[in-house]
Order: sequence, then C-alpha cells, then structure tokens
Amino acid sequence: MEELTKAVASVRRKIRSHRELYAKNEEAVKQHLIGEVFQALGWDWNNPEEVRPEERTEDGRADYALILNGEVFAYVEAKNLGVNIIKRDEPLRQLARYCFNSGVKYGILTNGAVWIAVKAFEEGSRLRDRILVTVNIEEEPLEKAVLKLSILSKSRITEMERVASLLRALELSFLGLRQEGYSEEMLIEYLTSREGMNTVPVGELKGDETPKAAYVYDGGWKLLPLQERSIKGVLLSVLLYLEKRAQGYEREEIRRAYEHIRRMSLSPETALGVLKKLEEEEKLRISVEI
Repeated sequence: MEELTKAVASVRRKIRSHRELYAKNEEAVKQHLIGEVFQALGWDWNNPEEVRPEERTEDGRADYALILNGEVFAYVEAKNLGVNIIKRDEPLRQLARYCFNSGVKYGILTNGAVWIAVKAFEEGSRLRDRILVTVNIEEEPLEKAVLKLSILSKSRITEMERVASLLRALELSFLGLRQEGYSEEMLIEYLTSREGMNTVPVGELKGDETPKAAYVYDGGWKLLPLQERSIKGVLLSVLLYLEKRAQGYEREEIRRAYEHIRRMSLSPETALGVLKKLEEEEKLRISVEI
C-alpha cells in the first residue's frame, strides 16, 4: 500500500497546483494522474500485454483496456477534471456501451480525482445500481481513498466485486452501530482486537507475569516489539514508542530515561509502577499479552 499512498498523495498535490490544466486537458490527466495511480496499483502502464491505449470497440474507442491472461478484463474511460463524472450520466453510459458491446464485464471511469468502478451489465438492474466503488481522492481521507483504490490493483481486481461488497457491508454496519450509540473508538478497538489473544491491561497486572507481547492503543491496538520478555521489557518498549512520538527536548529526555532504565536492575513491581504512571500521565492504554 505504500506505493499507492505515495501516488495518491502526489496526484492530490498535482491537482491542487495545476487544477486549471487538468480541468481542460484530458491528455494531461491521462499522463500525469491516471498513469501514476495505475502504476502504483501494479499495472505495467507501458506494457501492451497489460495495458492497451485507444482500444477499439463496436461503439468507439475506449481510452484503455486492462488485460489479464491475454483477455480484456476492464475498460478505462478518462475525462478531464472539469467533467463531473459523479453527477453526469453520459460518461458512465458511454463506458457501459463499450463494455456491453465487447462482452467486457467491468469498467473504470475517472477524471483523475474521482474514480468509479462499475459492473457493466446485469439483467434487471440499473447502471447506477451496479457501481461497485466510488473514490474521491480530493475529498476523502487519504487512508480511505487508498484502501478503496486498492481494489483496482492488478493483484486484486479479479476479486473487485466481492471485496467492494465487503467494504460496503463494513461501512453500513459501522454506521448502524454508531447510530445505536456505540463510540467510534469502541468499534475500532473491537475490529482491530486479535482473536484468541490473552491480553491484560497494565492496571490488572501483578508483576509476576512473563509477557509475550505488548500493545498500545493509538487509533487501534499497535504491537510494540519487546526488548525482553519481562515487565521491564514492556516498559522499555513503551518508552521507545513515546520517543518516536515526541519531539525536541522531550524526545531527548525520553531517550535518556530509556538508556538509564535499560542499564539498571529493575524489579517487576517497580517497572509496573512506572508503566502505570506513564499510562496515567501520557493518557495511554497499554496491554500485555501473557
């Protein structure tokens, strides 16, 4: 996901800096924005065995055809940034015609900022109902946009329909539970907790446990590499975590504390006491797997 995250961030910057160009120039959108995203999605953009520009169909030329196992898997239709592909029906209908007349099941419509993946045909359904995913690179949080775009990666696109359905179900369930009064933090913790993991909050430890792993809650439970399998080791791991978060003088102070504790002999009870104090002062939640 790292390469895709970089590409999406890059496209955002380009749009902010050159919006007028991309609002008028479809070719610039193709070369500067769409190609960069597809490269990050694992498609070899200059390899005709994977991507073919100006692919002829019975109804006209699709801007690109994505090829898998020698067959066209999806058509890609590009528009300039000035075309509102969410509100306007014709670009999506144009793409659907290309797909339907060629027997290609999926299509991707984009103006560089907004990306729409659609199932081109299905008996008894309307075109808008067959949209699998819509991504707005400019308006959505970066992480959310990247996750949804990843469905179009070369390694995942054959499962696009199934994964898009799972994402929709997740979003609807999350929204429903929020409306039932559950906090966002509680739901995220529920989703990110590891099944079968025997974790104990620091406040419930006695000091005689042998930790297998340490976790700190930061928008979700994060695993901290243990310095050693002891309560002191948990303390050292938490200090390293705090050091990475801190800046300037505070960071230097935490490093000095880490080096001092690392060299000294520290009883489990004392280490546990320091951990509890850190948890209170730094507003942390620390758990230990035992």
